[in-house]
Amino acid sequence: MNPVKIDPVWLMHIQKPARYIGGEWNSVVKDHDQIDVKVALAFPDVYEVAMSHLGLKIIYSVLNAREDTLAERVYAPWVDMEKLMREKHIPLYTLESKCPVKNFDVLGFTMPFEMCYTNILNMLDLAGIPLLAKDRKEEDPIVVSGGPCVYNAEPVADFFDVFFIGESEEAIGEMADIIKSWKENGKPGGRKAVIRKIASIPGCYAPHLYKISYYDDGIFRAAQPIESDVQFPVKKRVIKDFENVHIDDKPILPHIEIVHDRAVLEMFRGCSRGCRFCQAGMIYRPVREKSEKKLQEIADKLIRNTGYNEISLMSLSSADYSCLPELVDHLLDTFKNRRVSVSLPSLRVDSFSIDIAKKIQQVRKSGLTLAPEAGTQRLRNVINKGVTEDDIMGACSNAFRNGWSRVKLYFMMGLPTETDEDLKGIADLAYRIHDLYHEIRGRYDCRITVSVASFVPKPFTPFQWMPQCSVEEIERKQQYLKSLFNNKHIKLAYHDAKTGYLEAALARGDRKLGKVILKAWEKGCKYDSWTEFFNYDAWMDSFRECGVDPDEYAARKRDEYEAEPWDHIDSGVTKDYLRKEWRLAQRGILTGDCRHLPCNGCAVCPDLSVKLVDHKEENIHEKTVFVYHER
Repeated sequence: MNPVKIDPVWLMHIQKPARYIGGEWNSVVKDHDQIDVKVALAFPDVYEVAMSHLGLKIIYSVLNAREDTLAERVYAPWVDMEKLMREKHIPLYTLESKCPVKNFDVLGFTMPFEMCYTNILNMLDLAGIPLLAKDRKEEDPIVVSGGPCVYNAEPVADFFDVFFIGESEEAIGEMADIIKSWKENGKPGGRKAVIRKIASIPGCYAPHLYKISYYDDGIFRAAQPIESDVQFPVKKRVIKDFENVHIDDKPILPHIEIVHDRAVLEMFRGCSRGCRFCQAGMIYRPVREKSEKKLQEIADKLIRNTGYNEISLMSLSSADYSCLPELVDHLLDTFKNRRVSVSLPSLRVDSFSIDIAKKIQQVRKSGLTLAPEAGTQRLRNVINKGVTEDDIMGACSNAFRNGWSRVKLYFMMGLPTETDEDLKGIADLAYRIHDLYHEIRGRYDCRITVSVASFVPKPFTPFQWMPQCSVEEIERKQQYLKSLFNNKHIKLAYHDAKTGYLEAALARGDRKLGKVILKAWEKGCKYDSWTEFFNYDAWMDSFRECGVDPDEYAARKRDEYEAEPWDHIDSGVTKDYLRKEWRLAQRGILTGDCRHLPCNGCAVCPDLSVKLVDHKEENIHEKTVFVYHER
């Protein structure tokens, strides 16, 4: 191993040099000369964001628990550090050993959101690794990826060797076994052969093993395996025994403050609420809880191993954990003398959540965050939010009577079937909450923040066929909504319409977008999720120069029965179920929560041979299952 030499004087001229020095408490450093398999784990964003990502922490811990494998971290350098690296010819290196990324067996990216794609190319370039998978040589690392974006990885398929679909704690170990054996046997068949072997792991998708076809008008037609023994479809991996899955109970402590600088306790995976806009709620099914006893043990280890003074109870819908009151009571009692607070990042819009919040916020310094998502009951029914105005007002009433004076409300605009009346409902609801505060507290010092994001249609949701609103229409909606607010105690914030439009194009794209992403990076695009760096004009120029129409992906209403670029990926949720949900949405009919009501027939449990686990429902559900066969 030849580590990169970094002169400390160089770091004096960049922001936050602690991002690049490594040596954090609980980081794992192994001797490269004594290890069989070397994996660099990459996150395509800055240190503060990357260090807050739980998934990458888990994979880091899984791999380093093996004696024959090492995992080290590498994050996207900030623009000042990138400039220095290019000027000084410093290759992208890992934090633990300062070893160049190019020298590892595997470079594994997490893809958390579509707007990170150009950062991935930038990191590959800094590492000296060919951007296109077809151009890589025998000495180059195998470039793999996991995360939510791999459920439609086609826009970046040209840049990766293998994608890990689903929960990869087990699959990543199987990959390490394959690479170790391959190296011990003299690397038979070379790089191509080992990639082919990794592609045989259930849940692993090697895009070069599939041929893509289009109709004459350029619309996607099909993805087909080029060999008979290639996985088709590629079925996502799911952890069946979540109670005993590997956890990271010794997380790395950052040198500087990060986005989520606290211990994180993952209570369960999956969500059964069925919000029709939510990709995570579909692709992470089914719900699997850890027992309260197990969580208590993990929480104690996390605090002892880190010294954090806050532990966050995290899951897709944290307040849905069946044993939450008992768990909160135990944690508060256990940590009361250690000055460790407990936080709950997401609340249901009901009084139960407020009662829990009261317990964990004895001194009410933080605000209350609720997500009605839509301003009218009609539209909340369309999206299957399952929340009424009485729920919202009841929760706020409870909160105000118990000392809260700040409320943040999350909404979306551009949802299917939305009208201006629905947008007006957002303002009306905010004003009713403001009036409620005055009625209860007799004062006008309530602070309400209304945050409105643009709806983006995502694969594997009932809205996957719906068009994204045009940039012009979103901006019109934003200005209309802005005109409805004239109270200094209510603040309106909304997201950039152009970012949402590009995200929609990338989310539902096919392989033709690979050349657009490459062209955008060549034009200097990177950190696209950061407002100060996002260059919409450069992206639109890239689409034009590549002869690709972004409206084809973002703005076109798709036929429910047409082939989609992600059809060869099996999330467990059937297309028939998604179509049924879309038709129910059009009629404003709600679908119940299968944790407490009969099975809704999404087919995840029987298709993946996994059971829903809820510890208040006799631990394991045995329910009648209705299977929709078409994928």
